[in-house]
Amino acid sequence: MNGLMNVGFGNLVNTGKILSIVSSDSAPAKRLVASAKKDDRLVDATSGRKTKSVICMEENKVVISALTTDTLLARSREQK
Repeated sequence: MNGLMNVGFGNLVNTGKILSIVSSDSAPAKRLVASAKKDDRLVDATSGRKTKSVICMEENKVVISALTTDTLLARSREQK
């Protein structure tokens, strides 16, 4: 079921297009964010806060959020 999920500070993503949600602490996640930023595929939904999770979307887009992966998981489950 497609719906919109709040990823923080009034920013929404289509739950039907989410491929994965990962913690931003790992080196591979940091490289993914850097690559997406360089290639203009990054959507920053942190509102200037510390990035806590990275959301990989369809069409090679990447969204960064200040919410934890656990919070986003709970919100995605609410959409079902």
